[in-house]
Amino acid sequence: MAIELNHTIVASKDRRSAARFLTEVLGLPEPVSFGPFAVVALHNGANLDFMDSASEITTQHYAFLVSEAEYDAVTARVADRGVATFADPGHRRPGHNTHDGGRACYFDSPDGHNLEVLTRSYGSGG
Repeated sequence: MAIELNHTIVASKDRRSAARFLTEVLGLPEPVSFGPFAVVALHNGANLDFMDSASEITTQHYAFLVSEAEYDAVTARVADRGVATFADPGHRRPGHNTHDGGRACYFDSPDGHNLEVLTRSYGSGG
């Protein structure tokens, strides 16, 4: 059997709101409830399970590989929300990067997670 990522838990202050933000900016189906989670299903079969956390949230990085058309749509939805995008994970350069012949940008979720959308996997050439 091939080993694949099935799901990961994403800490949030409000699981429903955090999951909805992600589905809205990525253009994914609405999150579904499963026990204490708001589950975001990705097209490759993996899920992000948002769970409420009473503790301080440690910033995590989540990167999403998208098509060129999806990239344009996602960045437009992010801009419509007034969320800044950056060319680097440290959020030092505004905008996007063009590594490996694709495009990528980073932006923060409401809980401070570092989200990324990219059109080519890093190291893939181009």
